[in-house]
Amino acid sequence: MATVLVPLADGCEELEAVTIIDLLRRAGITVIVAGLKDGPVRASRGTVLVPDTTLDQVINREFDMVVLPGGQPGTDNLNADKRVHTILQRVFRDGYVVAAICAAPKVLACAGVLEGKRVTSYPGALDGLTVPGMVFVNTTVVKDGHVITSRGPGTAMEFALVIIEVLAGAKKRAEVDAGLQRQK
Repeated sequence: MATVLVPLADGCEELEAVTIIDLLRRAGITVIVAGLKDGPVRASRGTVLVPDTTLDQVINREFDMVVLPGGQPGTDNLNADKRVHTILQRVFRDGYVVAAICAAPKVLACAGVLEGKRVTSYPGALDGLTVPGMVFVNTTVVKDGHVITSRGPGTAMEFALVIIEVLAGAKKRAEVDAGLQRQK
């Protein structure tokens, strides 16, 4: 089964982080939650999250995907950490998928993986960034090659379901979605 890295920084959006981790684990995907530092992470609304490990302990592992939750100042904290950029660049270069929601597509842009890509994000998160060929699309989730982006907390379930489909197939996505009892 696929292995996904979810790096957590202080100030991350807890609704996005927990939704991503929970739904991927429901699908049987191995999720490694890594804090930028040792110890608990205090999310943007004060929720305390306990990572499985630290980024230093998994920095050299191979991952099928890296998924970044957004939120502020979590996105800025992820973006300031060069280890995050290094992992994103390696995973993307090796032909695997990178994904980000809310403000976190900014981290993908700064890591240099959005060139020529269609993307979405929280409104204004990508303003002021110059990325050759990047096209902003105002939709819930955008998948363009090995990049998946989404808009914000309200799109976290759809974002996670798209990730499940990419990693485990449409049948597994439908199985997880059915269990959520979302109104259609």
